[in-house]
This record gives sequence, C-alpha cells and structure tokens, in this order.
Amino acid sequence: MFFKRNFLSLALVAGILGLASCNKGGEFSKTSSGIEYKIFKSTGTGKYDSREVGAEGDATYKERIGKIMALHVEYRTGKDSILFNSRKQQMGFPVRVPLDTVRKVQKGGLEEAISLLQPGDSAVFRFNVDTIFAKSFRQPVPPFMQKAGKTMTMFVKVDKVQSREEAMADVQKAQVEQQQKMEAHAAEQLKKDDVVIQEYIKKNNLKATKDESGVYYVITNAGSSVKPKAGQVVSVLYKGTLLENGKEFDSSAKMGNKPFDFPLGQGQVIPGWDKGIAQFTKGSKGMLLVPSSLAYGQRGAGADIPADAILRFDVELVDIKNAPAQPAGGQMDEAELRRQIQAMQQQQQQGK
Repeated sequence: MFFKRNFLSLALVAGILGLASCNKGGEFSKTSSGIEYKIFKSTGTGKYDSREVGAEGDATYKERIGKIMALHVEYRTGKDSILFNSRKQQMGFPVRVPLDTVRKVQKGGLEEAISLLQPGDSAVFRFNVDTIFAKSFRQPVPPFMQKAGKTMTMFVKVDKVQSREEAMADVQKAQVEQQQKMEAHAAEQLKKDDVVIQEYIKKNNLKATKDESGVYYVITNAGSSVKPKAGQVVSVLYKGTLLENGKEFDSSAKMGNKPFDFPLGQGQVIPGWDKGIAQFTKGSKGMLLVPSSLAYGQRGAGADIPADAILRFDVELVDIKNAPAQPAGGQMDEAELRRQIQAMQQQQQQGK
C-alpha cells in the first residue's frame, strides 16, 4: 500500500472517518480546473474553520513535494454510495500518497486535489466523473459509475506529512500492529463462527466433520479412495453461498460449468479450500462450511462477501492431476517471465 503513485486510483477501482460533518454550511469553492471543494483547517479546539485556496493553488505545496502524505479517504458516487473507505478497509490505518509536482494533464484530477491539502486539513472534493477518470484513472468511466450520476465525491482527513524515511518507519510499525490486530480478531471470530456453524449443522441434520483448522466438511457422495496430495492440481465444481442467508456469490455454473483448477496446498485459494478439498476423494461430492478467518476475514471480498462472513461451498472433486513438470534446466516459461517482469516493475515503482 506504500509508495504506489496510483494507489488512490486502485483503491477506487478496487470498489469513515466522520467527515460527513465537514460537508456542512457554505457553498463549494471551485478551482480553475473545475474541482469543487470545501477545505477546513483545524483550530486546535476540536473545531474547523473553512480555508480558501488561491487561484494558483496552495502556495505552500512546493515545500511538501517529495514527501509522503498520510490521509484517510472515502470515495462516494454521485448517488452517495460508498466506493472505498480507508478506515474500514484498512483497519483504521491511513493510506500514504507520495507528493509530486502536479502536471498540467493532472489538473482537475486527484493529484491536484491532494496538492491543496495541508497537514491537519479535512476536506470534501467533488469531481466531474468524466474528468477524473480521464485524468487520474486514465480509463473509460465504468457503467456503474455512469449510472450513479455525473460526479464523484472524495472526503479526506489529512493525518500527517512526513519524509520518506519517517513514513517507511511508520508503515513498518503499522504493518506489525495490523498483523497483530488481524490475528487477534481472527482467533476471536473463529470461536464465534464455530458456534454458528455447529448450530447450522444441527438445524440441517448434517453429518459434518471438523478438521484441525476449523473447517467443517460433509461428504454426501463418496468417490474413489484416492485423495489429493499437496502440490497436485485438483479440478473442482462448486457453488459458493453465504451461510447467513444462502445468497450465492460465485459458482462454476457462472463459468460455463467448467471446473476450477488449482494446485492444492499452495496458498492460491482461501485456506478453507486448501484444507477442506484435501478431505475429499476423486469423484466425491459434498459441502464445506468455512469460518470467516479461513475465508476472506474482516476485509470481506467486494460487494458480495461482507466482513466476517461464514461461507458454504457445495463441491465436487472432479479430477486430480500431477502438477506440470517445470521447464528443464531451470528455464522459466512465458507466464513466469511475465510475472517476474511485473514484480520488478512494481518494485521500481515503489522505490520512486
């Protein structure tokens, strides 16, 4: 999440801070590029005074170029639907944005809006949706955004502005704290989920077995005696639903009823699948009841899987195959080469 210049763009596409109170009294001011804004400066007494910005922008911004701004942000559509909320989706930790010179082509976009902010500011920005996607996201406006109106609103609370070294130290500390919070939450949530799953099993008269990780599995149709081993490629037909209400969020049927292939035990799927599918034999059918901590945890997954959601999967283990042999002589295939090039580009970007 650190030092990626397109973080704000990714956070939006990957679609609070009590800032709704900042959207109060007074009309929006407007930059020459068309950004509507309300900026509020803290008085230090828990109150905020509005702050106007000159026609040429914030004269003090040049002093912050090259530094890192930590801020909490929320995006909303023209119909006020929340697209991204950093406090909720980052467990209370701020996003960090490198501050750079605002180029002419960025006027009217997120980059210019960020340049107007000073440490301690709270603000509300309203953008023309066509302009922001053209200038900051550099892609066409998604259909769902077009239907939501002609504007996009961003609420912001600036935490601090730091040197790159200070920001890196804070990020490392935050990562440790975040991991500790996640582990503590997962342990507590696992206990709660287990109670819910057991009640579900009892209510539906299921003959379920619990594995050591906490996943429950039910075999409804026995297959062969062959179980998959870690590293082997398994082919699975499935339907995923929320245990709470039975709402389907994904299925093989949506993909033309084509089995989903993945190498077992390699961390390429949620832990509940790596653990649960290993209990099935080739040709068997059944059910997985996956606690949230072994699924998508407190972050959830998109709009269909909320935080701390227990998942049910109806599955059929169609086939088990050995993993493809690696290219001789340690040579990498095209897919691996592309992956490594992409990783190098990301590392270079993070170092900018």
